[in-house]
Amino acid sequence: MPPLLNLDPDQLLSTTRAVRKRLDFARPVEPELLRECFEIAAQAPTGGNSQGWHFIVVTDEGTRRQLGEWYAEGFALMYGDPDAVVANLPPDDPGYVAATKRVISSAQYLADHMGEAPVHVIPCIEGRTDKAPLAMQAGVWGSLLPAVWSFMLAARARGLGTCWTTLHLIHEQKAQELLGIPDHVMQAALIPVAHTLGGTDFKPGARRDLDRMIHTNTWS
Repeated sequence: MPPLLNLDPDQLLSTTRAVRKRLDFARPVEPELLRECFEIAAQAPTGGNSQGWHFIVVTDEGTRRQLGEWYAEGFALMYGDPDAVVANLPPDDPGYVAATKRVISSAQYLADHMGEAPVHVIPCIEGRTDKAPLAMQAGVWGSLLPAVWSFMLAARARGLGTCWTTLHLIHEQKAQELLGIPDHVMQAALIPVAHTLGGTDFKPGARRDLDRMIHTNTWS
């Protein structure tokens, strides 16, 4: 196995990007690398020590292509006309508009090629939150999402690129049947995993003014 990348914790956290155009579709991902990432993911916090998370690792070409088709349909439904999306962005923040344009272009590329990613990881959680109170929803998702993010951080440290996506879930039931997922289990995402093109260096992403997101004591 290759050595871990030389990243300190802050670098790891700030450079684990949503990788789309730099996913290497031609190079297989070693199962041993994935297992190391899942070992890290299993150390994430979980409500009541439930450990109800599950990860479906999809390497079968036909299954990946079907998931990719459903993802592309979800992308088309969500974004429709990308130009219209850009037109509704805040005109007083040109940096944000420019960054969003790049993200949409990158997302369109992934929608066109999702089925080619050598590995799809479908994180799941036991228990459904359909029409459940907010407190229950927060508890269930809070028992899964830290593990998924830990998996993605571990993948980054090992030179792998990932991208958190959810748009295949417009076909949740079809995906459930395709993957044989029990009725009491929810899917949370579809994460393509691959080695990265052009090396393993990534920079922190452009973000809007930090003061915009920080609220002290009250929202206003």
